[in-house]
Amino acid sequence: MKAIGYSVFGTAKDVLKSINIPIPTPTSGQVLVRLIRSGVNPSDVKARAGARPGITKPAFETVIPHSDGSGIIEAVGDGIDPHRVGERVWVWNGQWQRAYGTAADYIALDATQAVSMPDEMSFDTGAALGIPGLTAAHCVFGSGDITGQTLLISGGAGTVAHNAVQLAKWGGAKVIVTAAPDGFDRVRAAGADAVFDYASPDLVAQINECTQGAGVDRAVEVEFGRNADLLGQVVKTNGTIAAYGSALDMSPNFSFGAYLFRAITLDIVLIYCLPWEQRKIAIERLHSAFLDGALRPDIHARFALSDCQAAHAAVEAGKRTGAVLLQVDAG
Repeated sequence: MKAIGYSVFGTAKDVLKSINIPIPTPTSGQVLVRLIRSGVNPSDVKARAGARPGITKPAFETVIPHSDGSGIIEAVGDGIDPHRVGERVWVWNGQWQRAYGTAADYIALDATQAVSMPDEMSFDTGAALGIPGLTAAHCVFGSGDITGQTLLISGGAGTVAHNAVQLAKWGGAKVIVTAAPDGFDRVRAAGADAVFDYASPDLVAQINECTQGAGVDRAVEVEFGRNADLLGQVVKTNGTIAAYGSALDMSPNFSFGAYLFRAITLDIVLIYCLPWEQRKIAIERLHSAFLDGALRPDIHARFALSDCQAAHAAVEAGKRTGAVLLQVDAG
């Protein structure tokens, strides 16, 4: 089968190569998925670049990148219902702690990692639900029902946050969003009730005025280190911060007292590690919102499998308006 792989860390153009390897055989408990789309995420490009501290070489001799994807089950291993053959599925954690991900014609993986897609769902949408979709769903609904609550979502034009805005609105919350001004219209179209410039010097006052001083029940945060002090001033007593990123400041200093005396819960979200019971709830939320017409993940760009280098470059360039996908198959 055709695939894209790398054996050393480096720039996309230097290390991503086209390779041919045998089609994998599903073992007990696994399914074989013929991939139609592969989703490219920031974590994929950081892993390929060797950006993680202390890691000097890939964990495997050859790595086929990407954890997200969608396709059709073509074979099953022992213990899996043969009626799953022909099923349209989307994939999560395709390359998490294993060598071969979704930048290939096929992937064999645990049957629970191949989620049956609603008939109405496209392969594009399915391939965008893994990391960005599940992260958004768990950050929004990780503590349960949000009807009548006020949520603050930072970086609302980003891929995860844009999904979170749609989900929060669908879930019955009042949605306050921070973004750059050039993203305001897109964020409002996703369902935001109020949008503020994340760089505004009086952002705390704007958010507190918007909540009439009551504070936000839950914050979905992409840059915790940069916003930790702000969050301590706008999250209400017994509120929660669901933080899924802090790339600009990985060693933040902030006032513990502000958090302590509001009993704020800090929930660090790494979607790769989400327990199955919580993941299942997030999957159900994603499908329900999609079927209700409330969730439509944006697609920023599509590239051929052979153009994987360009796809990685598009993710690294930033300023995306949705997911970056590889068209593994024209289907």
